[in-house]
Amino acid sequence: MRRTLVISCLLILTQFLAGFAFAQKGTLRGAIFEEATGEPLFGVSVLVKETSTGAVTDFDGKFEIQVDPGTYTLQISYISYSTVELTAVEVKAGEVNVINDILMAEEASDLETVTVSAAAIRTTESALMSVKRNAANLMDGISASTFRQIGDGDAASAVKRVTGVSIEGGKYIYVRGLGDRYTKTVLNGVDVPGLDPDRNTIQMDIFPTNVIDNIIVSKSFTADLPADFTGGVVDIETKDFPEEKVAKIGISGGINPSMHFNSNYVTYDGGKTDWLGYDDGTREIPTGGRTDIPQYADVVGNPNSPLGQEYQSILGSFNKTLGGYRTNSLMDFGLSFSLGNQLVRPRATWGYNVALTYKNETEFYQNAEFNLYAKPREATDTELEPLERQMGDYGVNNVLLGGLAGIALKTEASKFKLNFLHLQNGESKAGEFDFVNTNLGANFEAKQYNLEYSQRALTSVLLGGTHYLNGRSWEINWKVAPTKSTIEDPDVRFTRFRLPNNTVSTEVGLPTRIWRFLEEENVSGKLDLTREMFFFEREGKLKFGGNYVYKNRDFNIQSFQFATGNTDLTGDPNQILDDENLFAPDNRNGVRYNADFIPTNPNQYQSDLSNVAGYVSAELKPADKLKAIVGVRMEKYTQYYTGTNQGATIVLDNEKVLDDLDFFPTLNLIFNLKENQNLRLSASRTIARPSFKELSYAEILDPITGRTFIGGLFQETTNGGTEILWDGNLTSTRINNFDLRWEAFQDRGQMFSVSAFYKSFDKPIEMVQFLSDPGAFQPRNVGRGSVAGLELEFRKSLKFISPSLENFNWNTNVTLTESQIKMSESEFRSRKLTAREGETVKDTRDMAGQAPFIINTGLGYQNYNTGWEAGLYYNVQGSTLNYVGFGNRTDTYTVPFHSLNLNINKTFGADERIQTSLGVQNILNDKKELVFSSYGAEDQYFTRLAPGTKLSFSFGYSF
Repeated sequence: MRRTLVISCLLILTQFLAGFAFAQKGTLRGAIFEEATGEPLFGVSVLVKETSTGAVTDFDGKFEIQVDPGTYTLQISYISYSTVELTAVEVKAGEVNVINDILMAEEASDLETVTVSAAAIRTTESALMSVKRNAANLMDGISASTFRQIGDGDAASAVKRVTGVSIEGGKYIYVRGLGDRYTKTVLNGVDVPGLDPDRNTIQMDIFPTNVIDNIIVSKSFTADLPADFTGGVVDIETKDFPEEKVAKIGISGGINPSMHFNSNYVTYDGGKTDWLGYDDGTREIPTGGRTDIPQYADVVGNPNSPLGQEYQSILGSFNKTLGGYRTNSLMDFGLSFSLGNQLVRPRATWGYNVALTYKNETEFYQNAEFNLYAKPREATDTELEPLERQMGDYGVNNVLLGGLAGIALKTEASKFKLNFLHLQNGESKAGEFDFVNTNLGANFEAKQYNLEYSQRALTSVLLGGTHYLNGRSWEINWKVAPTKSTIEDPDVRFTRFRLPNNTVSTEVGLPTRIWRFLEEENVSGKLDLTREMFFFEREGKLKFGGNYVYKNRDFNIQSFQFATGNTDLTGDPNQILDDENLFAPDNRNGVRYNADFIPTNPNQYQSDLSNVAGYVSAELKPADKLKAIVGVRMEKYTQYYTGTNQGATIVLDNEKVLDDLDFFPTLNLIFNLKENQNLRLSASRTIARPSFKELSYAEILDPITGRTFIGGLFQETTNGGTEILWDGNLTSTRINNFDLRWEAFQDRGQMFSVSAFYKSFDKPIEMVQFLSDPGAFQPRNVGRGSVAGLELEFRKSLKFISPSLENFNWNTNVTLTESQIKMSESEFRSRKLTAREGETVKDTRDMAGQAPFIINTGLGYQNYNTGWEAGLYYNVQGSTLNYVGFGNRTDTYTVPFHSLNLNINKTFGADERIQTSLGVQNILNDKKELVFSSYGAEDQYFTRLAPGTKLSFSFGYSF
């Protein structure tokens, strides 16, 4: 027994010492790419010359070697490629040295060897630049190696550095100045809806950079991409196998002197879980969402009946808070945690990533304006007349809780990925406004109170695989991604008192409570097959595949109005629903409710769609310096709708409202003028489709601004119904795209390009003012449109001025466009009928959403040795048509917003474990303004907000 115990102890000690010795080794990891194409090289031999140990790269071009601590030389060799010797490769005990972007070029002679110091390539982005230079389409991007250098904490901060990209609201990405309708965001190549499922783009600030491998922005179409974009497709690729084990915590904050620590901040008390982004039931609808509830007309004569008692019970269950209060606002703050690593085993490599994000942000807008103006009746009067004017303060508290988890497995010829994503968002608003109405002679002044809450949740799962057959002759990629989205706006409250007597009436607007519910299910599947082939006796590729998307949405709005009867009101909104004021047997003319959604509800609908796509594409080289990518994509898109219009005069029961079969041809030609210069020509056809909300009968009110969205299925008529202004037949927009581009690439990520582009739009969808309802806007097809533009891009080191400026870079993207819409007959006629005296009305106008010019420019500083990185970035876009006028409703335009932002990052420590950042947003303290614009008239504010100047900071520690 003793002998056995001694032997066991010796064995344990031996294993411990062996493990300790193993732990003292260091790890070398790297990735090797072909210089000409940027593609990973499979089967490359990597040898540590001093130890004669080595490894062979896998199909991702990656390798791993474990050696004792020290400094080594790596010999990297591959048949018909120049051998690379990498010197000064340092290995530390128990640590991982990652060497990214090792490039190999086809050899010029059998004896050629390229010797490079490891320190010289550790922080480059050469592989991505090679990919961009040889990409089938116009593309740009940013990679994980850059994330590590610049210290940006999330994707929204990082992607702003990509040429031609801007971020709207700190979250949503725009490409080439084109808005959400023409920009698309995908996650790992799959269409995933965001927290707002009516947007094409998912919010970018939820992805920490240390779980992202790269962000690629495609600016022109190829057949393997979804066809519903025009500006660009943004693909966020998460890491499968982190280069090294990293556990990182982060703290962030922000202070805006005009918004934070302000004692006038407007808010209200919600639920106990608001800080987690969801309501705890405090705002639950008293009826449980039922539609068989009693109405006032049913019980007014018999309040003691069972139906009357039920009515009184429901009435007394409504939350009695209708107005907010003033208090001190808090600063923004956020927390993040991420963990990732890869585990190498003899026959497989495992990788995992986990990321958690929490953000709590507060905004406070003082003297915010939301107005409505129109042309006066007399054509001799040019100055616009006010219909409604609204000015006041409102506060916003926004909470985002996000979680991302992924696991990946790589074998000799296959790779599998499983990702989970969950987002939870809650936004609370409270406002107090002074309201003036001068429309149609109903002149009055009022005090307005608003309370809102919106909670959104998204859960998505992605399962995908990559397989290589016969070496790399065949590549098969497949992905499946189910997603569920929910939106609830529980208990939106609107109250308005007429001054000076604090009365409430239908004229001024009865107190209103709104509950909105949306649930959407989404399933997306994708299959791509690539075959390496020879065309014209040169290497090429044949790619084909398809995808399937199914979406189903249930939407419902239930709203209640409260007539106040003979209740004596004081102007305090929180006294209206006091128990003594409510309808009861002894107070039959007290406050009561009426459910607006009974007996018919145009805001309840169910809609689903399916999109079946297939494509084929060939990449070939007809000549030595010419590459051609030609393909065609087919999409069969079908959408169904169940719902009714107001009054139930039209009832649709699973009716087909959109049925498109389209073919989208694409041609991309790349002529290699020199080794580092390309001339590109591309031509393609794409599409923009209406959203679920747009292709509906829904009427969705924004109580803060008083503006209403009208679904595109509604018809609008005038002159007693004899003249049709809009027929309710909303259809897709087909776009033809043509691009010509010259581009030159230099070292250190420098580049220069000049582009010309032209786009034609058949039946573009734009938001048009609804003539019969001031403050209402509807999506409509508006005719034919075109956009012609020039684009200049460059990234240049200032070293050409002086060697001392080597670390400074100047990045600029300038776009000039000329847009034009050939108006529909009804719009053109309405503009002529309401023209001012001396005004000449043409049958063309600007295209909504397209800026006449966009300027993105910035000066950056990077010093990898000291860990400092800084950038001063400026963005502005020209006055852009926002809402299209109709009749006496005039156009609204954005006022150029001059955005100047400063960002400073610093990493500390030999291992750069500590990352800090400091930023200043809106240094110029500019205002966000939209105005009504009309011939001969002074511009009048449509919307005016003062976002102020914000100081943000973050601290991250990796361990």
